[in-house]
Amino acid sequence: MKIVVAGGTGFLGAPLCGSWADEGHEVLVLTRGLGPGQRQHEPGTGVPGVTRVGWKPSDGAEPLVSTIEGATAVVNLAGESIDAKRWTEARKQVIRNSRLDATRALAAAIRSCATPPGTFISGSAVGYYGDRGGEMIAEDAPPGRDFLARLCADWEEQAQAAARPGVRIVVVRTGIVLERSGGALPRMMLPFRYFTGGPLGSGRQYLSWIHRLDWIETIRWAIDTPAAAGPFNATAPHPVTNREFARALGRAMHRPAIAPGVPHVVLRLAVGEIADSLVTGQRAVPAKALAAGFHFRYPEIDIALRGIFET
Repeated sequence: MKIVVAGGTGFLGAPLCGSWADEGHEVLVLTRGLGPGQRQHEPGTGVPGVTRVGWKPSDGAEPLVSTIEGATAVVNLAGESIDAKRWTEARKQVIRNSRLDATRALAAAIRSCATPPGTFISGSAVGYYGDRGGEMIAEDAPPGRDFLARLCADWEEQAQAAARPGVRIVVVRTGIVLERSGGALPRMMLPFRYFTGGPLGSGRQYLSWIHRLDWIETIRWAIDTPAAAGPFNATAPHPVTNREFARALGRAMHRPAIAPGVPHVVLRLAVGEIADSLVTGQRAVPAKALAAGFHFRYPEIDIALRGIFET
């Protein structure tokens, strides 16, 4: 297979691309780390392996067409980190533009191909649903109204612009991806290392999570499964409350989880507007993946954390 991945060098994209390279597939990673049109083969990834291809989303579709032409699939994971910096109005605009510009360019390039990719997988997040309390959320739930929800809705709308005969569009609404080497988990672990671990806010808000191996398998499965189309929740079947997660993490790290919840107002002072998303949540379930027969290796939080900490 020939697979093109935008955002293929990060916490999620790098191991996903590596899994395909290990099987002898051709993987082209679109990166802003090279000049537009430049190519660099990644040593150690085999032949054909992983090749980085320079791109600039603001340059639009035309430079992408030759790279995407004839691909089995295009996977869009491009976008600035949501939580790397405090949310100012300028930062929120950077976050929006990084997703919308990249997705717009990819969708336009797919429409321009003589032989388009059979599948376009584009990222999104369970933040699409906004704060829903304890409501069980499947993929047919409407979007929320906060910043993240509006961002996800607009992001998905840009992905749908790739629609044309022969192209299957899958939107992946990802929850918190758990793995010890990166993502949110190392920061979640920090207070537990110092015996100060506990929930955030009330602890009653739900956390929709997924082990990174299950996330990788979800993307691979979606490409290989013709029935997979439209939005999919990339979350484990059993979301937990923030308090339940803190207790499970404490058990996995052999640490107590007895610290009182950090009040919303304190979190707001510490990290700004992003605190709102930390004390609210979504109880999202992968209804469509389960109905289509996808099997999770790590369906429950204790199983997932045990797998992470015992390897």
